[in-house]
Amino acid sequence: MQDKYTFEYAIIRIVPRVEREEFFNVGVILFCKRKKFIGIKYHINPDKLKAFSPDLELDFFEDYLKAWELVCDGAAAGGKIGAMELSDRFRWLTACRSTIIQSSKTHPGLSDDPQKTLEDIFEKQVL
Repeated sequence: MQDKYTFEYAIIRIVPRVEREEFFNVGVILFCKRKKFIGIKYHINPDKLKAFSPDLELDFFEDYLKAWELVCDGAAAGGKIGAMELSDRFRWLTACRSTIIQSSKTHPGLSDDPQKTLEDIFEKQVL
């Protein structure tokens, strides 16, 4: 068990009409402090988006999630949030919000490979 590391993850959701509280999963964000890892993986199914709300533009969501990716990467283009420590970036991205893009509550787990775990959760929860 010493090869396992604790991690936290949240599911990223699109909530086309916040007042209706309907959503669908589009991504995962995962943080592992001991491995100094934060990663995000997402995919927006355009057909599902159109079924939920035909007037929404896919590009808007893609741009928004690319900004989250820049924050995860710690890129200069991620702004002040991207310059924060990994844990602070994760907490900021997974904070409760009532916008069109939200994240679930965070969930814990154990992993020996955070990148593989991110991929596994993505496969199960998003695709």
